[in-house]
Amino acid sequence: MEANPRSTGRLPAAFLTPGSSSFLDFLGEHSPELLPGRRTLPVQGAVEAPHGTTIVATTFPGGVVLAGDRRATMGNMIAQRDIEKVFPADEYSAVGIAGTAGLAVEMVKLFQLELEHFEKVEGTQLSLEGKANRLSTMIRSNLGMAMQGLAVVPLFAGWDVDREKGRIFSYDVTGGRSEEHGYAATGSGSIFARGAMKKLYRDDLTEQQATTLVVQALYDAADDDSATGGPDVARRIYPIVTVITDEGFRRLTEAESSDIARSILERRLEQPDGPRAALL
Repeated sequence: MEANPRSTGRLPAAFLTPGSSSFLDFLGEHSPELLPGRRTLPVQGAVEAPHGTTIVATTFPGGVVLAGDRRATMGNMIAQRDIEKVFPADEYSAVGIAGTAGLAVEMVKLFQLELEHFEKVEGTQLSLEGKANRLSTMIRSNLGMAMQGLAVVPLFAGWDVDREKGRIFSYDVTGGRSEEHGYAATGSGSIFARGAMKKLYRDDLTEQQATTLVVQALYDAADDDSATGGPDVARRIYPIVTVITDEGFRRLTEAESSDIARSILERRLEQPDGPRAALL
């Protein structure tokens, strides 16, 4: 009689020799109940859950910047003031989350595992385009939850090793993927953030100017969208700002984010609506 692998403490052979380079496919075959999109949906209406809001990104010669505010809301209440919404996906890419916070964070963790699993099985990294496609598939698998109001709409950015430039990808709830050129925003404050970035963006920004631009955009989003949190000097809560270049992913330190936020706040005392763009 063949011994049960679980009773002997040994992993089944299938676990040691996966037939696919996709961790999601492997998980779907052996433990589909662990995938967010395979869970039982609410019977009536949407579940009230904390939501993450505004994420912004911009490219500059030599890389891309991805940033997010720190507020999570639940209806008209502030659920959390210091939530983290921007995460490294791997060495050369990052993802910012907007939508249902719990599902979004879980999706990011699965995405990180998906990329790590592929690299270990294939011995090479996915291209940036391939990473963007994998994330699209994950969002599409969550469509049932999204139709119940538990949507996850991330922003993905990274350094394209082959093209040697930073790139940004946005998504809709169905997993539809679009490449954004120059700048992008998602979440409840995105319309205001995008408007600010449209007036301030240039294609010759330095890294320092790009990081300042995204914080300016988040400030404008917080100015008009109650679900977006601005810099909180009293609590020392500042936007998360990340930079991805040919040297890899880097998150700005709290001191660096604080310096940018405080300099913007000082200027806003003189110009509450922010910097002016030229008419012509």
